[in-house]
Amino acid sequence: MTILPNLAGVHEKGTFSVFDMMNNIKKEPAFEKAGAIAMFIGVVRGENVKGEKVRKLELEAYEEKADEVLTKICEDLKKKSGVISVQIHHLLGEFNAGEDIVYVLVADSHRERVFSVLEEAVERYKKEAPIFKKEYVVSGRSKKAYWVTERESEE
Repeated sequence: MTILPNLAGVHEKGTFSVFDMMNNIKKEPAFEKAGAIAMFIGVVRGENVKGEKVRKLELEAYEEKADEVLTKICEDLKKKSGVISVQIHHLLGEFNAGEDIVYVLVADSHRERVFSVLEEAVERYKKEAPIFKKEYVVSGRSKKAYWVTERESEE
């Protein structure tokens, strides 16, 4: 896997990992000021909010705009006092239950702030980034697939 110069963006499944993200942060010049790193790893749930079994997810994005939005979120949050780095990397492609689909990392000079910034990063990317999810589910005896929006998936 290659270390990418950008600290945010969308990537095809298999081209970026949590290890790449950790290597990115440790190569940043300001990393020596970090006292805490917090990470969020989003994975595919095997059951949706309607209780249907999820066979797989297909994730797509308006890639150029998604990269721009994810970068902006990271830049905004990095302006907070003590924040050393923010990274958001969303994967695209087909995924089975339990597979990683998104990595979010925050490094801060102190642990007291790192979790609130991490939560804000996660909530913002979910609302702002043009990333689209198609669920393939089994409901009773029928199989179906449909595009999901965040609002629908949180009902």
